[in-house]
Amino acid sequence: MTGDRGRHGLILAINAGSSSLKISLFRKVNHPSEYGKPNDWVDLLLVSSITNISSPPTKFTFLLVSHSQGREAKKEPIDNVHDHASAFAHFLDYLKKESAIDRSAVVHVCHRVVHGGDYFEPVIIDSDSYHHIEKLSDLAPLHNGAALSVMKACIEALPDASSIAYFDTSFHRSIPLHIASYAINPEVAQKRGLKKYGFHGLSYAYILGATAHHLQRPASALNLIVMHLGSGASVCAIRNGTSLDTSMGLTPVSGLPGATRCGVIDPSLVFHYTNRAGRITHDPSAAIDVRVTQAEDILNKQSGWCALTGTADFSEIVRRMRDSAGGQELRDWQGEGKWRLAFELFVDRIAGFVGQYYVRLGGRVDALVFSGGIGEKSVELREAVVQSVGCLGFEVDPHANSHVTGQGGVVIDLEMAKECAQTDEFWK
Repeated sequence: MTGDRGRHGLILAINAGSSSLKISLFRKVNHPSEYGKPNDWVDLLLVSSITNISSPPTKFTFLLVSHSQGREAKKEPIDNVHDHASAFAHFLDYLKKESAIDRSAVVHVCHRVVHGGDYFEPVIIDSDSYHHIEKLSDLAPLHNGAALSVMKACIEALPDASSIAYFDTSFHRSIPLHIASYAINPEVAQKRGLKKYGFHGLSYAYILGATAHHLQRPASALNLIVMHLGSGASVCAIRNGTSLDTSMGLTPVSGLPGATRCGVIDPSLVFHYTNRAGRITHDPSAAIDVRVTQAEDILNKQSGWCALTGTADFSEIVRRMRDSAGGQELRDWQGEGKWRLAFELFVDRIAGFVGQYYVRLGGRVDALVFSGGIGEKSVELREAVVQSVGCLGFEVDPHANSHVTGQGGVVIDLEMAKECAQTDEFWK
């Protein structure tokens, strides 16, 4: 690739969630500084999002960095979107009609893919890589399928741009074999790819770079415990700038509980949960056939703090707990006690992984990092977690904790665009 298009072409970054589509457009720049910010490599031109795709009314947002380049849309309702492919088509149509930005200048399209299996580096999408990702959809049922549909639509709509898959699992390729392995038949495990993969890798890669910039130290010299706390939540131990361990495993359902995911449970729990006898029993006559899809639905979509409280909004849980719990001891899960139960359960699980990873890192930890929507916004959660692990030497600065000003933005999109801009072979 030659000329201005090759040197300063546009990068479109796409993050397909289970019921949302987030899109950011960047221009490649050069001359990053040592320990530079992740955005030293690219300039942000616009951000767009389409939400509630599977549960209308669907809302569309389109925000330009330069207001002179077109008309913005802020949570406009749309009725011509019914899946992720049509959501992407709506974005392209709006870009053409309402923006001065020429979509033909897009050189690369970066797609976030939650599960990449044994793909350890970004790959250009072709027939082989597309079908490989397709086979992994069962391991990330809430995300991979949506990403594939957008890839297909993107290749058809932007034939001159290369589509590149970036995997949340790639960051964790450095996890040692004894940590990534399960104590099951190794032949079966190897044949079927049954091991810990880990997720949220694009987020962790961004946080590592941002923390290195903040501390003015090379990423390769850092030991961190990073918490990505949102509707999907995980913890990662980073040693010398690489992933040593992470709380999610073969699929995103393991580790910390989330909005609708259960997190770590006894592997047999789901069978007793569905037992027609309504109690623990090994009587074959009382058993029912629990299919994989049913079990995954229970663990992925019918659990988490939404199952405990009836809401997936963690800020609502904190508010209701603060308004009703007072200083009383938590005694049950019913009534107003459910808000505090959900909060303290989440804090307990987070603290457990922080303690485990503190030991894993030999007590040499440069920073305990909160990230994700909850990690960035919840003053109460940060305070409770740090107090829970206070015996390890961590302390809360009350003033600093209560005056956090999150910048929001497009962390995952920015990380993909930065990695794309840094990869010389994509720009030859």
